Amino acid sequence: MGESISDRQVVAVLRPFVRATGPMLDALRESDPMGLRDRRRGEQDDLHEVDSTLRDKLLDGLASVKVPGTAAWADMDADARANWWVNRVGRFTALLTAIPGLGGALADRLPVQDALGAASQGLLLCALAGERGVFELGDRVRLVAWVLFERDVDPVLAAGKHAEHDAKAEDEETAQLTEELSESSKKHGKITPKATARTLWRLGKSLLSITDELEKRPRGRFYHRAIGMVPVVGMAGDYLGERSGLKRVAKRAHKWFAAHA
Repeated sequence: MGESISDRQVVAVLRPFVRATGPMLDALRESDPMGLRDRRRGEQDDLHEVDSTLRDKLLDGLASVKVPGTAAWADMDADARANWWVNRVGRFTALLTAIPGLGGALADRLPVQDALGAASQGLLLCALAGERGVFELGDRVRLVAWVLFERDVDPVLAAGKHAEHDAKAEDEETAQLTEELSESSKKHGKITPKATARTLWRLGKSLLSITDELEKRPRGRFYHRAIGMVPVVGMAGDYLGERSGLKRVAKRAHKWFAAHA
């Protein structure tokens, strides 16, 4: 058995990880999907010749779309937004995480799926933290460490306020993790799904240095894992397992928020 992983090592990995989730989540949370907010403001001018009943229905439809940046989103409470992150974003990240399941038992023996799964769960946790008003980096590090790795990390350590903290190395690691996002923004003016997928992979790889901790993360039911051992159809089992794991992550996060309100 190898040496046990210290809280300091976990924090050193999680701080750039949590920082790197910011641009991904900001793109999803603060974006104006399909220009809905601007479109809604301009409909009164653009549709002045349209029948008022039809215009009202159109405006109501735009306002009722429950995605970040719309009026309906602004009216949702924290619990409703948390469910949105689990169900919408969770499906995307769970699918990417399940792809190694095509190899069945062989893929399950590798740390790839655990790394991607933990990255997806960490991304979800940071999203939930934002909806709960938890913005401090140290607090988010403590949240991820507690929910995924069952560690109660010291607040001073998580905040990087200790002598061994290497701020420059942390900045460089964060820049590497978000390189795909930066290039996508410069080239396309937005963060593309391809850049998001590649960044999730980078986030996963950044966790491989604490592989033993990844085994502690919330997982699916035993039957999900059983199906995941079968080649090809294993992807379906792994997908359902990751979705189940994300729901467990959300429940554990709720407990942490309640204890640290």
